[in-house]
Amino acid sequence: MNRANLSRLISPKSIAVVGNRGADFAIRESKKLGYNHKIWAIHPTLDFLEGIKCYRDIKDLPEAPDATFIAVNAESAIDIVADLKSIGGGGAVLYASGFGEVGEKGIKRNQRLVEAADGMPVIGPNCYGFINSLDRVALWPDVHGCEAVSSGVAIITQSGNIGLNITMQSIGLPIAYMFTLGNQTNTNISDIIHAMLDDNRVSAIGLHIEGISDIKSFDIAAQRAINKKIPIVAIKSGRTDTSAKIALSHTSSMTGSDQLFSVFFERLGIARVNTVPEFLETLKLLSIIGVIDHAGVASMSCSGGEAGMMADLIDGLDINFPSLDDLHKDRVKLALNDFVEVDNPLDYHTFIWGDRKRTSECFKQMISGSFAAIMLLLDWPRTQESEQKEWDLTLLALSDAISGTGEKAIVLASIADCMPKRIIKKCQKYGIAPMIGMDICLKALNHSYRIGLAFENSSMQSIEILRSLSHPSKISNLTEFEGKKLLKKYGVPVPDGEIISSTSMALMAAKKIHYPITLKVSNADLAHKTELGAVLLNINDSIVLEKACQDLFKISPSLLLEKMAQDPVTELIIGMGHDPIFGKYIIIGSGGILVELFKDSIPLLFPVSREDVSLALSQLKVFPIIKGFRNNPEGDIEAIINCVMSVVKLINENDIIELDINPLLVLKRGIGVIAVDALIKLN
Repeated sequence: MNRANLSRLISPKSIAVVGNRGADFAIRESKKLGYNHKIWAIHPTLDFLEGIKCYRDIKDLPEAPDATFIAVNAESAIDIVADLKSIGGGGAVLYASGFGEVGEKGIKRNQRLVEAADGMPVIGPNCYGFINSLDRVALWPDVHGCEAVSSGVAIITQSGNIGLNITMQSIGLPIAYMFTLGNQTNTNISDIIHAMLDDNRVSAIGLHIEGISDIKSFDIAAQRAINKKIPIVAIKSGRTDTSAKIALSHTSSMTGSDQLFSVFFERLGIARVNTVPEFLETLKLLSIIGVIDHAGVASMSCSGGEAGMMADLIDGLDINFPSLDDLHKDRVKLALNDFVEVDNPLDYHTFIWGDRKRTSECFKQMISGSFAAIMLLLDWPRTQESEQKEWDLTLLALSDAISGTGEKAIVLASIADCMPKRIIKKCQKYGIAPMIGMDICLKALNHSYRIGLAFENSSMQSIEILRSLSHPSKISNLTEFEGKKLLKKYGVPVPDGEIISSTSMALMAAKKIHYPITLKVSNADLAHKTELGAVLLNINDSIVLEKACQDLFKISPSLLLEKMAQDPVTELIIGMGHDPIFGKYIIIGSGGILVELFKDSIPLLFPVSREDVSLALSQLKVFPIIKGFRNNPEGDIEAIINCVMSVVKLINENDIIELDINPLLVLKRGIGVIAVDALIKLN
């Protein structure tokens, strides 16, 4: 996509509309926003549309329009796009459905549309189009709630109705752009992100995503956003895991695409949120105060109940309420009285209520602690404005306290009913973020903090999509012994062992390896041997070994005899899965027979670094055990990381289809790790 052409489409100096219903709204809503450039209407039979004289054909226009809204049926739309391209049009919005979303016929129609556009940017089809509140144009087939702004956030969604609903927000979020992309025929999310990053009036980007067709181009766009320090917030549908299939290895059933999207977003510093209110409030916070530069925040209210609730709600987040030192407490207390117990969150009581000067002094002293952001909890009553003066004075006291300081301040109402629209406007005027919902505000601050960390550590490698190249008929399952030989070649420690086919061979091998030993069936088609009774552990003498051989030779003519590893700190799983979107990925988790039950795993997308592995380990529930929980021995963390990086090298250099090391025994620090069971499929 040529970014200059796309810029011409979304910031047009002339627009044309084709059709009737929907096209009339595009004229009306653009005028309502204040668009004062050329508008042309095209219709084969109507003389006027919204007071504008109609041309019969797009080729009859006096000049090529920068942007054209096309509200006709799918077949006619293709012809109009071709004509628009032929006269040098800047681009089009296609309202019509009937393309890729309706099956094979629509897919073929979609290809014809791409050919007709021949590189000219097309937003849609099957979409509502876009609103540009900065340049006051709305190529949009319905009413909307956007207002003209000089700067603000850009929101990109694949759903017209969700986009329409969001424009109706009245929480104080300045929407600079609203895009609904529909089928993304030749203009996708990544193209629009780049266009938004080219506009210095955009302070943050919000994404509602159903799917991403081109992960690599999205990765490039998101990395550019990090480099430009433009935060991105995403809400993605499809959290239910329907893609994981029970396959040969445990790994394949442990994760799905949605979890990989979360990892992908975290890698790119994108804040993933779960609800529309959290989405909008986070964007609002970022648009007004930006990212915060450290984790320590403060809360002030005249209620002990609110202070306690804030202290509870912040639990589990990365941000925190740092305690005040004695000098800081004394400064705040001087602005109050001895009856107030000063700390963070602060309950400043009502002794100074209604006194703007004293309240401002209290806030000023509290703010002097160099917090990343400070919140003032303030709920206006539902009364006449004349009866709300004392609440207004408290807001003004906060404004006085932060004046000239550059402090990031928030006025926080517990519910929307307690934040009057006039107060939202006042907050915006004073550079204060008007936030709604205690839990949502704290989550928004947490997202702000994590995005700030991503901005500081912006050097990252582009994502690699590794896929298998072979046909299924060429895939081979390695025996456990063969798999371990391959792992050992790449530096993964495995037990000493031999393949045996008789009891006498087993007795000879045991003397060489030394007891205790394990005995297993060696069969490439037997995936989970433990559940089938095909693994015998802790064999300590020849008598027990002979009996074990008798039992297992009934299952298979070939057995694997190995040295038994002892006294592990814990067990892990190291695996590789394959996702249709992200390709191959590594997974690290709690191992052993309860691997699926505990669901304690972290996937890693390629390329994988030592830092990635270290961070993933630290996020596992089992990590405190690895670190030596309650004075127990500490596990060998460096050996775990080395093992994972060896597996990464193995996958990079071979066409691995599936890989599952479970369990990887973690031994005491300095002793290492050992892969006691392995399952590998490759070409």
